[in-house]
This record gives sequence, structure tokens and C-alpha cells, in this order.
Amino acid sequence: MLPNDGWRKSSRSSETNCACVEVARHERGVRVRDSKDVSHASIPFGPQAWTDFLDAAGHAAR
Repeated sequence: MLPNDGWRKSSRSSETNCACVEVARHERGVRVRDSKDVSHASIPFGPQAWTDFLDAAGHAAR
């Protein structure tokens, strides 16, 4: 799980990569937001949904 000290930018983020997200812990799981426009709402994921997302994203990256 993520540290409980704010937003973390994706390790794949860069100045030239426009598809960047940030994640942060919250009381019931994880929140995800667009790192280019943090004024928009973040998307909450419960613990199981976050695990499922990471599993699917890892599988898709292979």
C-alpha cells in the first residue's frame, strides 16, 4: 500500500509523457487523479478494486 503522506506521481510520468496519474491513500483505499489537472475530481478505489486494477494493468503491460 502507499505511504499516507500525500499524492505520488506514476513512475512512468515525464515531461514528454502526457498520460500521467497520481495516487494517494484515503480512509477506504486509494484515490487516483490526473496529474496535469489536479483540480478535477479524483477517482476512489476500494482495496480489492485497486488490487484488481493493478493486476490487470500489470497483465496488460506484459
